[in-house]
Amino acid sequence: MPAVDSRASAHPYGGEPRLELASDLVELGITPGTRATLLQFSTAFCAPCRMTRRILADVAATVAGVRHLEVDAESHLELVRRLRIRRTPTVLVLDAQAREVARASGAPPGRAAVFAALEVAVGAVSAAEGEAPGPAPCPAP
Repeated sequence: MPAVDSRASAHPYGGEPRLELASDLVELGITPGTRATLLQFSTAFCAPCRMTRRILADVAATVAGVRHLEVDAESHLELVRRLRIRRTPTVLVLDAQAREVARASGAPPGRAAVFAALEVAVGAVSAAEGEAPGPAPCPAP
């Protein structure tokens, strides 16, 4: 019988249980975001990881209480195995309680996909937080 992690809880979309990662973040010396955390697993020679880092850092800077954190997968193999990280980059979207609510791996995610995942983690992301300002309105004639 496989070992069951006592930190597992039901995944919001069914399927495999999601893990509560608060103690793992503490062990890594990482302080999560107050609303959500974008936890990126990368490796030194991963080209898509660089683009993913830029996108996630940009989104985290835009949305209050969201933090982007990057973990070197090669330096934390036990955690990588336990979380079933199979490739880099892999991004885990964690809610305020450090529970996984979404995951993406491989190609860098688009900004829209990151904002959609944050909506699951924190609820509605306001226009001021999640969108670039639009063009100025045209003056009335």
